[in-house]
Order: sequence, then C-alpha cells, then structure tokens
Amino acid sequence: MMMNESPMMDFSIVVPVYFNEGSLEALYDELDREVFQALSEFAGEIIFIDDGSGDQSYAVMESLQNNHPDRIRAIKLSRNFGQINAIWCGLTHARGRATAVISADGQDPPEYLRKMLLENLREGKEVVICTREEREESAWRKFTSSCFYWFMQKLCFSNMPVGGFDFFSLGTKSREALLRNYQSHGFLQGQILRLGFEPLMIQYTRRAREHGRSRWTFARKVTYLLDGIIGYSFLPLRMMALLGILMALAGFVYALVVLFHRLFFGNPLQGWAPLMIVILVMGGVQMVMLGIIGEYLWRTKAQVTAEPPYIVEAILQAE
Repeated sequence: MMMNESPMMDFSIVVPVYFNEGSLEALYDELDREVFQALSEFAGEIIFIDDGSGDQSYAVMESLQNNHPDRIRAIKLSRNFGQINAIWCGLTHARGRATAVISADGQDPPEYLRKMLLENLREGKEVVICTREEREESAWRKFTSSCFYWFMQKLCFSNMPVGGFDFFSLGTKSREALLRNYQSHGFLQGQILRLGFEPLMIQYTRRAREHGRSRWTFARKVTYLLDGIIGYSFLPLRMMALLGILMALAGFVYALVVLFHRLFFGNPLQGWAPLMIVILVMGGVQMVMLGIIGEYLWRTKAQVTAEPPYIVEAILQAE
C-alpha cells in the first residue's frame, strides 16, 4: 500500500463522502471555524473522498476545492467501494503528522476533532477515539447500533467502546502501522484497537442528522458485523464443533431410546415423523456450517487475490 514518503504538514482531516451534497459546505464552515482558525499555529488539510456518490457531492467538492485550493484536496473514486475503503484512501493520501477521520453528514461535532488533534500533536498520543455517550437518533438506529457493538465487545474486542466509534485520529506511527496491514473485508475499528497503542477515549454526544438520510443500512451493519466476527474471532468454528458434538450426543441418545423400545416393547418407534425431523435438522445444521466455512474461504480468497481497495478516478489539488 503506497503512502506519502513524509509528512508535509501538521494534520490531515479525512472526510469520506457518499450522497452528502447537502452537508459538505456547512461541514467545511465548521471545520474552518472550529479547527483551522482555532489551531492557526498548525498547517492542515482536508481530504474529501467521493465514494461513488450518485448526487452532486463531487460538484460541491470541486467548488470547495476551487475556493480553497491550498487547504482542500478532492478525490473521486471510480465507483462505490464502501466507507471503509474510502477512509483507507484518505489515510493513504494524508500528509499530516496527525490524521483525523470525520463523517460528512455533520453529526460529529468538529470541536471534538480539534481536541483529538491537539492530543496527537501536543501530547504525542497515537490513537485518540471519540466514543458516543449519547446519540440523537431514532430508537431503532440506537438499538441496532448498540446490539452491533455489544456483540463485537463480547465476541472479539473487550476494549471496544459500548457505542462503537468511527470518529478518531491517528499519529504517524499508528497510521503507517495500520496502512501496512490492509485486509479485504477488514474491520477497521478492530484493526485500530489491535495496533497496540493505548487509545485515549473522549466521550461526546452525536448530533441529529440535518441533511439527507443514512446509507448505513441494517444489512450493511450485519455484513460489517460478520466481517468483524469472522476476521477476529474463532467463535463460529468452535460453535460448529460444539454443535457437532451435541448432535452426535443427541443421535446417541435417540439410538438408546429406539433400542429401549425394541428390547422392552418388542417394536421400534413407528412413523416417519421422528426420522424426518432428524434428517431436516441435520441437513439444516450442515448447510449453516457449510455457509460459515464458505464465508471464511471467500474472505481468504479475497485477501489472496489482493484486489485494490479503491481506484482513484480524479484528484483535485493545488499544484
């Protein structure tokens, strides 16, 4: 994975963009006020990455870059590669000693981004994470997000914040270590927590969305949950082994029941129902097991073939 040879400025702000045409200008104004003006002694940049948006997001990015060419770089990907790969693109192109990631929807307060960058630049922290103390979102989104990160905390990462995170900053060492370990279908938050640097946690309240709607659907959450569990936990394989043992024991017990009926009542159990139940249950369990093995094999194949995590179509930046 190619990285910039050396930092050319103090900080970089990575903003993955996907159908965010309505929030980009307001986000830039906040970043200018809360970060660039407040940290005027530091030199910084903003990297917008358009992840195949189907709206006018890239046109807004072009306009912002034309108005602020020395501060903004706009990158357009050839298609939608997913939020994680868009973030990876931004981290790869970052030139700052500290690199922060913030969502484009305006729900993450930029004043906390300033706090994170100061921890990186002045205190030498390598990993700073903003964890959600409260979310101004619907009850359904709160519930699904809480369940998602609860599973990750219990199954894979004991140090995963209860509310999860996608608002964070990295120092030079942690960013370079992360970029050396690209994983197809990887779980970015888990990779950051596994770097070994003690993360500094800062709690904040996530704001309500004012523009557009979230593209982080329930199906995407489930897929990302599977990426995390399969990538960082042996639990699915151990559950398969345990289930196999339980089924073998159940079969042994059922055989004893049949033998008991034969010896003491002179006839085996009658009817097709018991046999069909056993066949259907065993067949269903075997299909589930094959599906789990298939998930592992597919991820192994995707990692070995090493397809690029993203393809850049265009970059707008100062010459």
